[in-house]
Amino acid sequence: MTGAKRIVQRRVDDSALMSLTSALPDLHPVLQRVFAARGISSKDELSLNLKDLLPFHNLKGIDSAVGVLQAALAEQQHILIVGDFDCDGATSTALAVRALRSMGAQQVDYLVPNRFEYGYGLTPEIVDVAKTQSPDVIVTVDNGIASLAGVQRAKQAGIKVVITDHHLAGDELPEAEAIVNPNQPGCEFTSKNAAGVGVIFYVMLALRSALRASGWFEKQTIPEPNLAELLDLVALGTVADVVPLDRNNRILVEQGLRRMRAGKCCAGIAALLKVSGRDLEHIVSSDLGFAAGPRLNAAGRLDDMSLGIECLLTDDANAALGIASELDDLNRHRKDIEADMKAQAMANLNAMDLGAETADIGLCLYNPDWHQGVIGILASRVKEQFHRPVIAFANASEDASSDELKGSARSIPGFHIRDALDVVAKRHPELLQKFGGHAMAAGLSLKKADLAAFSAAFNEVASQQLNEDALQAELQTDGALLGRECSMELAYALNHAGPWGQGFVQPMFEGEFAISQQRLVGEKHLKLQLVDEKSGQSHDAIAFFIDLEVWPNEARRVKLVYKLDINRFRGSESLQLMVEHLQPLF
Repeated sequence: MTGAKRIVQRRVDDSALMSLTSALPDLHPVLQRVFAARGISSKDELSLNLKDLLPFHNLKGIDSAVGVLQAALAEQQHILIVGDFDCDGATSTALAVRALRSMGAQQVDYLVPNRFEYGYGLTPEIVDVAKTQSPDVIVTVDNGIASLAGVQRAKQAGIKVVITDHHLAGDELPEAEAIVNPNQPGCEFTSKNAAGVGVIFYVMLALRSALRASGWFEKQTIPEPNLAELLDLVALGTVADVVPLDRNNRILVEQGLRRMRAGKCCAGIAALLKVSGRDLEHIVSSDLGFAAGPRLNAAGRLDDMSLGIECLLTDDANAALGIASELDDLNRHRKDIEADMKAQAMANLNAMDLGAETADIGLCLYNPDWHQGVIGILASRVKEQFHRPVIAFANASEDASSDELKGSARSIPGFHIRDALDVVAKRHPELLQKFGGHAMAAGLSLKKADLAAFSAAFNEVASQQLNEDALQAELQTDGALLGRECSMELAYALNHAGPWGQGFVQPMFEGEFAISQQRLVGEKHLKLQLVDEKSGQSHDAIAFFIDLEVWPNEARRVKLVYKLDINRFRGSESLQLMVEHLQPLF
């Protein structure tokens, strides 16, 4: 069952399609179908202008947060931003520092926990580190909603805490001066999918509004900042954190992408894209998720995310390029580590019969040699191959005497991983030390001696909530392209119709083609020359990381699931099919 996928065509809402056809008769028919299949039924829903953003007023706690920050600026108090060590945390930290400085704050610094020393969030230990800098206010970004003990330690030290986060709240909330999180109980902000960087962006919008109303900028004789200049950071953090792209998030991402294409992004993002070989003029959301994001994340995975944050804070293009090159090197090293870990994991999993009735539904993997910073990627890779919820564990410390494990969990549709961990915690209060996260990803820690008991408890929950049908991976397509629909015209239209991403996925199409040529490129990628037998059209196609035991072969025909792509090379453009799934038809 590994690698097996059920290909299903997305259902198109007929009423939505009729509404779109009537409102936008000149819209490409394929796009009409694509949008209708994603729940779009009106012209207004396709507007991605800044004026269409949800207002900040409905965010619970935002007035209290603004009050604390406004007082801090008036008294020039020391504000310390405490971030997270992933891309969302790095962009959130950089945005907060840049925004506050642009509003006249003279004492703004940041602190990001090193995952190997302090772990995630505003822990009491990281508060003790923060105390050495004598902050008056701590602002958390992309963390804090579960930091009960850390907030208490800060309050004991006389430090005010403003929490900005987007992770799901537990049964108890920290006693902070303010909590801004669309996922906290009682918050009426309708975009529950905001990334951490989106939340802090909204807080800065509200703060600027309050400062404007008080005449702050005139009194300080400083220009009112244009916070739209920070949308490149919002776009990168939102895409990299793989949050669902509801309309509000799509507006934020699209506006950030427009700034990048116009060459108006910060030096650090420009440098990250340059070392990735991406062209700013044609940047799309997938370039943020698969090029810039992983390189920034590499700092937090293998070293210290401060390196990534400095890349995003500098305005010196040469300095940014130097840091981006370091991050690129780290990312290459991360890939090597990941490849070794995956080989070890697959050797163990291939020895199991996951098709047996007694096989685990929820997979827990551990190796004492695994790198704590890479287990999240490993869990994702295993989940993709076996289509089961996966938790990969590593030692929490390099200290051989340490008995704590850190786990990174990834899930499949229909299984809310954070809620599943909550069920385990309630049934077995002694097992989990702490946990938190989202529906599709979570983090946790436990004692090494409890791993077997936890694995059994986790598998029990997974087995109760998932049936055999849910364990069959599903590949949803937007149907077949007929005749001349498979064209550069449609590729351009799709390219500009995004941003595509989680929850608003890039269109994929299915079809059968004759193979006129197939060959390996780069030792593990398959280059195909295909012919549509009905239209007679010839198409270039490429499939990355193919199964070398199957391809190349003697097949004369193939069934594909693919995306339309524009291949740009040496100033010329051509249509290319990006293969997501291929099945030989001999």
